[in-house]
This record gives sequence, structure tokens and C-alpha cells, in this order.
Amino acid sequence: MNRYLLQPVPKQRQYIYSIAIIVVVASFCYLLSGMMGYRVAALVLLLAVSLLAIRFDILPVLLSAALSALIWNFFFIPPRFTIHVDNTEDAILLSMYFVIAMVNGVLSYKIRKIEKEAQLKEERANSVKLYNTILDSLSHELRTPIAAIIGATDNLQSNPHLTQQNQDQLLSEISKAALRLNQQVENLLNISRLESGHIKPKKDWCDITELVYDVARRVEENTAGRKIDISIKPNLPLCKTDKGMLDQVIYNLLNNAAIHTDPSCSIGIIVSCHADMLEIIIEDNGQGFADMSHMDVFDKFSRTGASTSRGSGLGLSIVRGFTEALGGKVQLENRKGKGARFLVSIPVKTSQPTTSIYE
Repeated sequence: MNRYLLQPVPKQRQYIYSIAIIVVVASFCYLLSGMMGYRVAALVLLLAVSLLAIRFDILPVLLSAALSALIWNFFFIPPRFTIHVDNTEDAILLSMYFVIAMVNGVLSYKIRKIEKEAQLKEERANSVKLYNTILDSLSHELRTPIAAIIGATDNLQSNPHLTQQNQDQLLSEISKAALRLNQQVENLLNISRLESGHIKPKKDWCDITELVYDVARRVEENTAGRKIDISIKPNLPLCKTDKGMLDQVIYNLLNNAAIHTDPSCSIGIIVSCHADMLEIIIEDNGQGFADMSHMDVFDKFSRTGASTSRGSGLGLSIVRGFTEALGGKVQLENRKGKGARFLVSIPVKTSQPTTSIYE
């Protein structure tokens, strides 16, 4: 409804709608002329002109103002059905009505124009702010893995006498940096897909257990020394969902927990499926999100006030976008003891009937 009201009306149709609306309103007032005086009819017509001024351009509004004044004079002001006005008071009222209708139309149009210009300036300012935020957020995240790749390759090329162990170590660093760089590019592409509004899940049968272990392994490789505790309900059925989207949801949640908690903190993932509802819980015993709203953390480039860890600030926004695209929802809560817990619930089709949660 709101989108329909905000859609621009073609200029030619504005003239047609203006004339039609004034005629309809005047006809309604004429049918009730026995119950209302001609002065009340003037107020109703003036209201119609004011409403048209909110939506239409200046010329159609001026046309409706002139037409309403002519109709009011001809059909309502005594003597009716003539443009002649006998009473001086009515002549003054007619003149004032015409002027007020015109001024009202012009002022409403100018106010609307000023609001549009202010909105455009705000959008431009937000675009500049977003651009600067992207540069600030991603400069470190992109340059660090690139620098690691360049440094490792330079060592491999300039030191032909490196031991096999040193070569393997440098190749491992290149691989990790490349994966980290690839993840940042994936996040940028994913957020672009979400912003465009043309993202559609491609659902197929997926082994959730295999997916979870694969994602956890990748996160562990990218964050040295971190171990993810995995708990999956036995005999978890195959689920029909978009594997790529679900992969990104799980990866970003696990990676977010890994980079925003101390290395000594534990990270766990719990997976179950009840009544065709896939539930994934990812929790840690870090600092949690005490200084932020639980909805704000899903905004782009959001960080806690005390956060000094790396990260582009896109991960949780992608989690929410992909989860909602899959028809599910994601919730955040602070654990009773310490840390944060993310609960992802996604409706899925399963390869076998799932048992009730009450059984």
C-alpha cells in the first residue's frame, strides 16, 4: 500500500486524476447540497485540492484549484448555474477561495520539493559515510592477507635453499591468507546480493552433519589454536535447503565467535531437527554483547563499543539476510553464565519423518 502511494504518477495522468477527483468531490457535495451550505462545499473542495497538492506536481494542482473555484461558483454560489455573483460577500469569498487554493497548492508543492532535496542530501551523505566505512572496515581485512601472500611468495622465490619444512610452512600461510581474502570477497558479494533484493535460495538435499564438520574445520584452520566443540543429534536426516547459504550462515557465526573471543574461550555448535525445523545453536563463553542491542549487532559494520578485534562487520548482517531468505530467523542472547548464544531456526524438508520434540 505504501509502495503504491509513493510511486510517481505520470504527468499526463496527473491532469486526468486532478480533474476526475475534483469532479467526483463536487458531485458528492452537490448531492448533499440540501444538507450542507455552499460554504461547507468550498471547504470540502479546498481539502481535495490540498490532498492533490501532496501527491501531484504544481501545474495539475493549479488546474484543480482553478477548476474547483469555477465549479463552486457555477453550481453552489447563488444564483446557481451562472458565473455571476450577486452578493459582495460571496464575491470576496470566491476571490479568497481561488487565492487560497492556488497558494495552498504552490506551498504544498514547494514543501514537498524541499523535503525531496533534503532526503536526497541525506542519502548522498549516507552513501559517503557508507563508502568511508567500507574502506575503514575492509582496508585491514584485505591488506593483511595480501601482505601475507606477497611476503610468503617473496620468501619462496628469493630463498631457493629453504628446507622442505619451511616451504610447507610458507605454503600453509599462503593458503590461509588466500582463504581469508576469499572470505572477505565472499562477504562483499553476499552483502551486495542481499542489498539488491534479488537473492533466491536454490534448495537441494544436504547432509547437515557433513556441512557442519566441513565449516568447523575451515574455521579452525583459519584461526590457529581454536577448537570447536560439535554436538549433532544422532541420525540427523538429510535436509532440503540451500547449502551455500547455510554454509555462509554457519561459517560467519563460528568465525565471528573465533575472532571476537579470547583464544582460551570455548566455542560450541549444537545441531538438531525437530518437526521439520532445523535448529543450530552456536555459543561461546566470551564477553557477550552487553553494550549493544541484540538487534543492532545484525546491522552492517556493527561492532561492540569495546571491540578491538579484527573483522569487517559484515558477517552477522549476512547471517540475518541469508537466514531470512531461507524462511528462518536468527536470535541472539547472552548466556546466563558468560558469553553469547546464537539460535538459528530454519524450516526444512527432511528425508524422513522427524520425531516430535515432546516424545
